[in-house]
Amino acid sequence: MNASELRDKTPDQLRDQLVQLKKEAFNLRFQAATGQSENTARMRVVRRDVARVKTILNEKAAAAATEA
Repeated sequence: MNASELRDKTPDQLRDQLVQLKKEAFNLRFQAATGQSENTARMRVVRRDVARVKTILNEKAAAAATEA
């Protein structure tokens, strides 16, 4: 997932994506704690995707605030 794909989405779609990513991060943390994690690099990717979605949401909120 890259930032240009995220910028094309609406804020509601971004919030849904954020919820899905947070659920995945929770499941990955649970797997890591129980020793069942097969793809340890996935946690890093999910964390960065969460940060990327939050950044785009903040950019959209700031843009909406300056337009109003």
